[in-house]
Amino acid sequence: MNFKEETRDLFTVPQGYYLAHCISGDYSLGAGIAAQFVDVYNMRYKLHRNYPIPDGEKFANVGEALLIDNVFNLVTKDRVYHKPTYDTLIKTLEDMKQQCENLDIDKIAMPRIGCGLDDLSWDTVEEIIKKVFEDTDMEILICTL
Repeated sequence: MNFKEETRDLFTVPQGYYLAHCISGDYSLGAGIAAQFVDVYNMRYKLHRNYPIPDGEKFANVGEALLIDNVFNLVTKDRVYHKPTYDTLIKTLEDMKQQCENLDIDKIAMPRIGCGLDDLSWDTVEEIIKKVFEDTDMEILICTL
């Protein structure tokens, strides 16, 4: 795995990268970088269209990486006002890794996931990302502004 961190806008990475970011299972996407995914990709609408929440349910399954176009939406918590755990982050990253292997995806760009409004420690998250992807040939690009 090739892990690197750059100061750049996530939405300006070269073609060939898939993007990843954390979301809540209620598809709120109302703040932080998730709101930018709504603006750039109309992501809330696409999530509801491609991954409808079943009748009687209030949110999508935590631990899933929902792929839409070239974006992995990592469902790390039930509701927008909840906080993710390191365990839910690991589950979503493992799901994303499996999908990447199945689809021959080898480049992922993401912000410091879970560390903005979600308050996880970047040092811990960085270790988790490196551990999950250590046995792959993937390139993981972390974009910070």
